[in-house]
Amino acid sequence: MLKSDFDRRDFLKVLGWGGTAVALTGCGNGMVESGKETVVSYVETSDYMIPSISVYFNSTCAQCDAGCSITGRIREGRVLKLEGNPESAINRGKTCGLGQAGVQNHYNPDRIRAPLLRTGDSGEAITWEKAYALIDEKLKGVSGNEVAFLTGGMSGHLKVLLGNYMDSIGSKNHFAYEAIGPAVVRAANKKSYGVEMPRFNISKARVVLSFGADFLGAWVSPVNFSQQYAQFRKGAGGHQRGVLVQVESKMTITGANADRWLVVRPGTEGILALGIINALGAHGVKMSGDIAAAVKGYDKDRVSKDTGVSGEQIEKIVVLLKERTPSLVLAGSAAEGYAHGSQNAAAINLLNQVLGNVGKTVEAAAVVPFPQMAPATGNTAALKALNDGLSAGKYKVLFSYGANPVFTSPAAMKFKDNMAKAGFKVVFAQYLDETALQADLVLPLDSALEDWGTQVPEYMAEGAQINIQQPLMEKLHADTRGMGNILLALVKQRRAAEYKPFDDYYGYLRAAVLQNKAALGGAHQADNDIFWNETLSKGIIKLDGAQHASLSVKSGAAGLSLPEPSAIDAQYPLQLIPSVNASLRDGRNTNQPWLQESPDPLTTIVWDSWVEIHPKKAAELGIVEGDIVEVSSKSGSLKVQAYIFPGIHPDAISIPLGRGHEAMGRYAKGYGVNPFQILDMVYDKETGELALHETRVKISKTGERVIVVKDEGPVGGNQEGQKIVPLMATDKANLSKEI
Repeated sequence: MLKSDFDRRDFLKVLGWGGTAVALTGCGNGMVESGKETVVSYVETSDYMIPSISVYFNSTCAQCDAGCSITGRIREGRVLKLEGNPESAINRGKTCGLGQAGVQNHYNPDRIRAPLLRTGDSGEAITWEKAYALIDEKLKGVSGNEVAFLTGGMSGHLKVLLGNYMDSIGSKNHFAYEAIGPAVVRAANKKSYGVEMPRFNISKARVVLSFGADFLGAWVSPVNFSQQYAQFRKGAGGHQRGVLVQVESKMTITGANADRWLVVRPGTEGILALGIINALGAHGVKMSGDIAAAVKGYDKDRVSKDTGVSGEQIEKIVVLLKERTPSLVLAGSAAEGYAHGSQNAAAINLLNQVLGNVGKTVEAAAVVPFPQMAPATGNTAALKALNDGLSAGKYKVLFSYGANPVFTSPAAMKFKDNMAKAGFKVVFAQYLDETALQADLVLPLDSALEDWGTQVPEYMAEGAQINIQQPLMEKLHADTRGMGNILLALVKQRRAAEYKPFDDYYGYLRAAVLQNKAALGGAHQADNDIFWNETLSKGIIKLDGAQHASLSVKSGAAGLSLPEPSAIDAQYPLQLIPSVNASLRDGRNTNQPWLQESPDPLTTIVWDSWVEIHPKKAAELGIVEGDIVEVSSKSGSLKVQAYIFPGIHPDAISIPLGRGHEAMGRYAKGYGVNPFQILDMVYDKETGELALHETRVKISKTGERVIVVKDEGPVGGNQEGQKIVPLMATDKANLSKEI
């Protein structure tokens, strides 16, 4: 055993097991003690190389935050292909196009290959020893309150090491930032169900009513939800196939697959939800007195007038929900992106309570019982707090990892200018993106396919699991480092004795797993090497018997206060909907050409941005496809090609996020426009989140016109003179009659 209980507790904290709810083993389980065991580095994969024969290693996809497990195919020591790991309950052997493109991120020619130090307006390559020494020097005489660390969402042992490093410098200023994360929905779920991210059982539902949750595209865990959706469509237990109703202002991939797609006036999703509850009450559905009182004024006539959804359609939804149980109601980004987004989400969640879905299709998820490793999800409120501190000159040293706020923050926030006020700025990155260009020191990272790590997914599809990330091949570039190795080196500058047993991050992870082998399901395996190799082989640690979060039902009906639809602004008459592309997301993957050339599923446009305009609005403004138009808000303007699109509310326009980079690499720079830059600084009134859909814009022609490059061919659906796509006017199509 370790020398004392204090030493043991301290050692557990170092390894990420502090405060664990799982009973820890005492002695004889491969516990790493200073001087008693030497942890050696990873065996080179070349030992397993057989010419022309493929070998396979399991790891974790890092292209988005869903936590899918992958299997890499390696031949002659090079990773060639990525597929899903069948052992993962999250993706069950499947991957999306975004995940497949991970190999292009790995082999990208624009990766940074050595530490770069700013000297005037340029940068010079330096050694890692000099880089670490420079960080140590810049932190001398700086208090912990003057140091800030910005990251994307984090979990696993990387989060543990970061927490330990922040403790070592006496700073509590860790800001977790996600530009397009479902932060408002998480907060609403916490109030409604007692947990931020319950388990949504689409496959068990007979009706799914989604308010803009693009679960087949880019929402939370799309690979998992797509597989659930397939089961939902087949029907289970002898039931008819499930019916999907999608309510949104701009059609998503999920909306395009729906049985009924209902276009709603932007921002009125919560009003429609309360109107449906009111109508359910009229059909005899029982509900508590506070809920009945909250929806009393939302009759069909008022709701139809406010939302643009006809009373007939509301009635059809009510009949579906009453006749087909259980159902599932989802709140997505289309509902949360307003100043009253929290109220919208609360009203939508209230439907699940009224319909009795909580505990059936909305269930408690399993929880990994190691608090230090639990996901630290990000939000835009964190970036605002950091920006306010930078503006006030509060921070002398700023670290940034896994985020590109200079690109994803609104221009009105002036983050780039405020970042310059920090005396020393360190960015950990694979590419010289917009934020890295503002740094004093840029440290180059390994790709996800050559790095070590653990990850705890936010959305647990079934039981609790810890994902393992391991190198699929040797590093391409000698002077890149994994973020774990960098943090380990930095924390050793402060607490060398505590981290002396670990030569590198691989050794740290191995020690952490073996330290808690019994709790991780390895009590039956006496040999540490065998257990460790089995863990790497599986790529997943399944925590059988892990507890589930406590699910509760809290209506919150008494606090609901939804504003009436605002009058049309004569100067800025249109609502801007910044849409999330399933591949490019917030722009972190834009420098991967497979994703740039993958046609948008609804418009088939490639390698460029566009603005979607309803045919009636386009005719009113005299705009045709390919016109270059100027889209202006109170905060800025941009010029972009027009695409006439019937799947959007006439009073709204939409521009996809992800493009418009001014840096990042040859496949990203100069393609398209960046709608983040023209967003107004409007925030959700409850959570403080940036309201992504609250920007009002106007649109005008510039007199220029281009041919829109898209897979479907030119206007009208003709290709080489042949009609390949039959078109129908939107007023003639009625998807509601399909079911």
